Amino acid sequence: MRLIAAYLAAVLALLGPAVLRADVQLHPLFTDGAVLQQGMPLKVWGQADDGEEVAVSIAGQEAKATARGGQFQVVLPPLKAGGPYEMVVQGKNTITVRNVLVGEVWIASGQSNMQWSVAQSEEPEKVAAASANSRIRLFTVSRRATAEPQESVPVRPDQQEGMWLECGPDTVMKFSAVAYHFGKSLCAALDVPIGLISTNYGGTPAEAWTSRQTLEGHPGLKADFGGIPATEKPNSPGGLYNAMVHPLLGYGIRGAIWYQGESNAGRAYQYRTLFPAMIEDWRNHWGQGDFPFLLVQLAPFTAIKPDPGESDWAELREAQLLATKLLKNVGMAVITDLGDEKDIHPKPKGPVGERLALCARAIAYGEDIVYSGPLYRSMERRGNRIVLSFDHVDGGLEARGGELKGFTICGEDRKFVNAYAEIKGDTIEVYSPEVPEPVAVRFGWANYPVVNLYNKAGLPASPFRTDDFPGITQPK
Repeated sequence: MRLIAAYLAAVLALLGPAVLRADVQLHPLFTDGAVLQQGMPLKVWGQADDGEEVAVSIAGQEAKATARGGQFQVVLPPLKAGGPYEMVVQGKNTITVRNVLVGEVWIASGQSNMQWSVAQSEEPEKVAAASANSRIRLFTVSRRATAEPQESVPVRPDQQEGMWLECGPDTVMKFSAVAYHFGKSLCAALDVPIGLISTNYGGTPAEAWTSRQTLEGHPGLKADFGGIPATEKPNSPGGLYNAMVHPLLGYGIRGAIWYQGESNAGRAYQYRTLFPAMIEDWRNHWGQGDFPFLLVQLAPFTAIKPDPGESDWAELREAQLLATKLLKNVGMAVITDLGDEKDIHPKPKGPVGERLALCARAIAYGEDIVYSGPLYRSMERRGNRIVLSFDHVDGGLEARGGELKGFTICGEDRKFVNAYAEIKGDTIEVYSPEVPEPVAVRFGWANYPVVNLYNKAGLPASPFRTDDFPGITQPK
């Protein structure tokens, strides 16, 4: 053994120090075709030998850093939208990252309705045929959960994962349909490059996307999730955060779009706490302040019921709506007109992405546009009627396809019945001969709401209720 060790030492001495060093490696987000976020300090990081000086240059800017603990990170000054550029990374080796654009970067996350690809959605061939756009770039994160936070993501060219791809017929078919339509609308409206990072996993709950630190430290969540370890199962608390969110932290983004909630519907009351905590968790770890977080309210699903009743899906939609009121820069796309009784994955994804893009243009970019349908604001009882007022009326309220539908009303007995509703200017009056002394109104309160209230901009109203009666998912 001593002779072998001496021989190896002699060989290494003859070859010199070159064999002892490792090449500088960049995180997969910094590869050919990348889109970098404009207008904010540009962080670039990767692996290098301890003590190695690494220089990064792009668009006439350069920054240097010394590697510590096998990692390096440089911070360059903000860049303006443009490109393509070359990024040169110089350490003991040189890496040239080509065809880099600077523009707007968005995370697209959630469960299966965000994962649902263009190929699985409405008119896939038609959508793909019109998808070629070199200014839209797509990056898909491999779907996995891990017990510990990860620093990087797998690169799987055969699956089009862990790499930037130009948007086109050969790449968009496997990409998130909601994210694609969102990016297409945003690129047309802003006229800048768009980078979309798809990180989603079907059938997963919100706690899987939230860090262990937040789940165990939050007063409202500790009792539910504290002490439950993250595992490689996709529904384990913190598991998807570890593998599919943590590796992205620090990459410049403008915001996130989110389509999830089906897996938490049975615990909708808990979602009132969990969902805002998850949003704040991402924001705190990303270190970019209260970046815009735009969600999709659950689509109608399951058999239509003609009579009023309780609904965990309605309670989940309410929890989603409450998040928009509780936190800054949280917007919501309502899709009560895009459901399917027999399919939890309704095929029309174009309108979903387009409505999210309207939210982004208003909330993230400050455009003075109509971006939301009517949202319930207040009620007033007048005799045997309840008068409802709304925000986001924007030009007026309208019933599409006939008389208003989807309203129910109750008296002190809390027994809801189907009600008549009439538009009176910017308000709605709700009544029923069966309820002479009404106390509360609900709208679209069902798994599959049948509703037709819109504003003049063509955006549907969110389901709501005026009461705070205990729901079926509220702990007894």
